[in-house]
Amino acid sequence: MNTFTNEELLNLIQKATAGDKPSLEAVMLSVQDLVFNLSLRMLGTFPDAEDASQDILLKIITHLASFKGESSFSTWVFRIAVNHLKDYKKHMFARLPLSFEFYGADIENARLEDIPDLTQNVERPILAEELKLSCTNVMLQCLDTESRCIFILGTMFQVDSRIAGEILGITPEAYRKRLSRVRKKMADFLAEYCGEYGKGKCHCADRVDYAIQSHRIHPTQLYFQTAVPAQVMHDVKEAMEEIDDLSQEFSFCKTYQSPEKLKQFIKEFLNGTSFSVVGNS
Repeated sequence: MNTFTNEELLNLIQKATAGDKPSLEAVMLSVQDLVFNLSLRMLGTFPDAEDASQDILLKIITHLASFKGESSFSTWVFRIAVNHLKDYKKHMFARLPLSFEFYGADIENARLEDIPDLTQNVERPILAEELKLSCTNVMLQCLDTESRCIFILGTMFQVDSRIAGEILGITPEAYRKRLSRVRKKMADFLAEYCGEYGKGKCHCADRVDYAIQSHRIHPTQLYFQTAVPAQVMHDVKEAMEEIDDLSQEFSFCKTYQSPEKLKQFIKEFLNGTSFSVVGNS
């Protein structure tokens, strides 16, 4: 992902809205990982995050001329993305909503011994790591949409409380209080049920076949492991171990690489006939 100074970015945006395709491509590539990671945490699965990210990137492109630099560009992008994702209903967990109660009962009552080997000759430790990486995203779906936004902005992106409150339409004080409550709720759940972190009975290695049967992971498509840069894989997979249930130390600051599909989507849009909408917003 390219990074630019504020001055460089404003210059690129000005050129992009004047019709310069390389500048627009550079601007969009600079925010695609932000958009994808926010979508992934909000929606829980890679396919849903890809689809939502395309919608959001289109909104950014077609409204780019309305950006006046009154806030940072990332804040402007966050606002567009959050507003889109809060109302997004086309993802799997909108159809099959989760709760901590349901998730906890599933951990306690699943009959793991009744499920055959579904690994399709993929090494079980690899699948256990995939399940571990996906677990934090699924747990986020147990939160209501607003709490999920608060948690993601505060833990993964570490957005300043004033800016986060502005994005969500609440005061900074209310944002900080809710973030503290949500973090504790997540940490308490892990302490009770997760055997990797707390004293619970849930161990990723034991639940691989159950997760495959439940379509949580797919042996032929290891989304989370293939999308993470190798140099940060170790940090990401230890996200759960970094949680302190009595403090604010839930680290969600690692990022996944956005799929090649998104880069191709941007290029195809720029090469299509719709490019003219950028300067007419």
